[in-house]
Amino acid sequence: MNWLSQIASITKFGLLSIPQRRGAVAATVIGIAGVVAVFVGVLSMAAGFKQAMTVSSSPDAAIVLRSGADSEMVSGFSREQTEIIADSPQVARTPEGPLASAELFVIIDLPKRSTGTDANVPLRGVEAAALHVRDNLKIIQGRMFDWGKDEVVVGSGAAGEFAGLDIGSTIKVGRYEWPVVGIFSANGSVSESEIWSDAKVLQAAYNRGDSFQSVRARLISPAAFDQFKDSLTSNPQLAVKVARQSEYYAEQSEKMTRLISTLGFSVAFLMAIGAVFGALNTMYSAVATRTREIGTLRALGFGSAAVVVSLMMESLLLALFGGVVGACLAYFVFNGFHTSTMNLQSFSQVAFAFRVTPLLLVQGMAWATAIGLIGGLLPAIRAARLPIATALREL
Repeated sequence: MNWLSQIASITKFGLLSIPQRRGAVAATVIGIAGVVAVFVGVLSMAAGFKQAMTVSSSPDAAIVLRSGADSEMVSGFSREQTEIIADSPQVARTPEGPLASAELFVIIDLPKRSTGTDANVPLRGVEAAALHVRDNLKIIQGRMFDWGKDEVVVGSGAAGEFAGLDIGSTIKVGRYEWPVVGIFSANGSVSESEIWSDAKVLQAAYNRGDSFQSVRARLISPAAFDQFKDSLTSNPQLAVKVARQSEYYAEQSEKMTRLISTLGFSVAFLMAIGAVFGALNTMYSAVATRTREIGTLRALGFGSAAVVVSLMMESLLLALFGGVVGACLAYFVFNGFHTSTMNLQSFSQVAFAFRVTPLLLVQGMAWATAIGLIGGLLPAIRAARLPIATALREL
């Protein structure tokens, strides 16, 4: 208890002396806050992108691509092949037919609202079952397009990020001007980054004949996936790759998520080096201005270990304060911020919102803690090794 009392007393004296060192202390706190804010902010972009790519994918939803294709852009099916897939006994059915949507995927150029620069926006041709093979998809403004007409509906993410996608406006698709008649939401998923039209109409606009690039299907149960996959991959009339939609989009998001995460850790590491030197400067300054105090305390019987721990505690508390400031800044500035970026697999834009998660905040505080401990260690050891006689000469 006496040792803990010594630590508490020295730490208290150190914290009370902060006003005399406010310049160095402020620089340290701001530096650590900057590290945490940048780290959390950049990684919240990766978390938001991944969330948009993987959210709300039901385990009974599957996607079928041509064998060897890693995205819809390089896949392809004929009408006959899509019918074979839709007729699989594992595909769920309604009185209107199987819950399978053969789809066409193309990219059009539209200007971003924020910058005016052109970006690749995905335009998807779908069949009626598309509304049932995806989860939580609903029209939130306007109406669904009429089948067989040159009309489109727009995802809420795309409508917010790209110009010319308001209800009543028109977009040029191939040789046609198509009106925007509705806006849909899909619980924040990647579908909200797309524009949808009737697949047959889109085929005619792009001279695609009766070809498709993927088939989305709702299965009778999640347990039916393996049978569905085996029946298609063993069918000599097909050469296909079958995946759950959740797994497919997780794979699609992997490259971009890894790139953003690597960037975030790299920038944070470089900034952390500067923050460590700032912490070292602050704590060395604390030791220099408190040389007499430390010598007097040592002469009165305070142990060197207590001096080390108390200085480490002071450095840690300053770092944690900076970490809290940085975490709060990152949360209020970045969380929910809407933007779009390129999906490296499909070369099209994905609209999403930055997502500051509890895990990211914990990781940010861990960085602040590490900076504080490293920055306080050497000054604390120097203070503990300071000869009492040398320190008392400062009196």
